[in-house]
Amino acid sequence: MKTYIALLRGINVGGKNALPMSELVGVLEKLGARNVKTYIQSGNVVFASPEKDVSRLSSNIPLEIKKRRGFEPHVLVLELGDIETAIRKNPFPEATNDPQTLHAGFLASAPEKPDLKRLESLKSNGERFHLIDKVFYLHAPEGIGRSKLAANAERLLGVPMTDRNWKTVCKIREMGQELI
Repeated sequence: MKTYIALLRGINVGGKNALPMSELVGVLEKLGARNVKTYIQSGNVVFASPEKDVSRLSSNIPLEIKKRRGFEPHVLVLELGDIETAIRKNPFPEATNDPQTLHAGFLASAPEKPDLKRLESLKSNGERFHLIDKVFYLHAPEGIGRSKLAANAERLLGVPMTDRNWKTVCKIREMGQELI
């Protein structure tokens, strides 16, 4: 059994794409997952699975949700080691003191032609970003709610991304380590 983290994007937001966490657990269990644990209602799931093919998990989870709920969310499945590497490579360690301002955007693949110059031009006072492999780190001391950089990052990177604040990143790592 391997330990995985599934990050779902766009569920339970503003009354749209409702997916109770108990039902998400059922979806994963139907796909052979064990020890399924969720964290908050926004689609963070840690589980063990005999499945070795991450891409198969990434495609089967949204298909099963579509069968049950009629919508197909973007799902990114990571191995526990991916989360641990993202934490270890954090280029803004001093920002962990205020984990709501530090974000890790997990990318579906490494961007081939990210528009880093345009991203740089969108930064507001105090904002910093760094792209390392398939993780887009963003430190936004004023929050990401009105950040033009945060709003345009996925488009300018050119690959699907799902973002989590640092508190969530650390919590899902902790949950994953408990499964080992």
